[in-house]
Amino acid sequence: MEKFEPVLETKQVLQHPLVFDRKENKLKKLWNVFKKDKLAVMGLFIILVAAAVSLLAPIIAPYDPNISNGSKRLLGIGTAGHILGVDEQGRDILSRLIWGGRTSLLTAVVPITCMFSLSLILGLLAGYWGGKTGEVIMRLLDVLFSFPTVLLAIVVSAIMGAGVLTIMVSCCLTMLPYMTRVVYTSTVTEKTKEYIEAAKILGANKLQIAFKEILPNVVSDLIVYSTSLIGVAMVLGAGLSFLGLGVQPPTADWGKMTSDGMKVLTLGAPHVATIPGLIILIVATAFNWLGDGLRDLFDPHKRTQ
Repeated sequence: MEKFEPVLETKQVLQHPLVFDRKENKLKKLWNVFKKDKLAVMGLFIILVAAAVSLLAPIIAPYDPNISNGSKRLLGIGTAGHILGVDEQGRDILSRLIWGGRTSLLTAVVPITCMFSLSLILGLLAGYWGGKTGEVIMRLLDVLFSFPTVLLAIVVSAIMGAGVLTIMVSCCLTMLPYMTRVVYTSTVTEKTKEYIEAAKILGANKLQIAFKEILPNVVSDLIVYSTSLIGVAMVLGAGLSFLGLGVQPPTADWGKMTSDGMKVLTLGAPHVATIPGLIILIVATAFNWLGDGLRDLFDPHKRTQ
């Protein structure tokens, strides 16, 4: 009887792609792909630094952000004891930037996070079930689409009063239609694919198909889009505070700091407005870079390049 010879040698088996995939850590593989995008890595680094500095504000802020000193008004950048200068009320700008990050990041991240789950549910209902349910959901969202952001914020402010909660509610109402539309479009595309038909043949009901088959394939699109919207929400929150509809004094906030600094631009103190404005620009851009990196990460065509 002839001795059976294996088709693949041991070395060949170990190098087989399927075996390699089982052994390699998936998170490590994703990170190896992600880190190729230098801008995305830079964006992640900036976001982590901004979040860490904001969380550690009570420890690292050199001064109380709300204590003013009239004798030190409008001191410039590099002043002894005040690296970034002092604002029009004699408050340390660096301390207010550190504390203001808490408010600015909170009012951007929380609304997007809250709307994430709701937009998934609404998008799946409208996209997969369709019919009258889908029509009602999408028409209601179209109503929100029709309102300009600032006008919607003014209405919310008139009902609730200016404050942090006003910014959050305004961001929720503004971003929900866009996020739901992304889920709806992805769901309509996915439900016509062959694996959905296979699931139906195997006896899966609508709920199983929606949440076990379609959901995993549309959630990545929403993650990418939501990340980029955080930057938009931060700019929106800053704009509302700039208009006096958001954060109220003396609470530190990047948008409010920019608004207050505009009043002293002609007094030879441009740094009071430009520094918080630049911080908003940098952090918002970082979220956009991160969103672009995640888009490439979840794109199988990009991963194979």
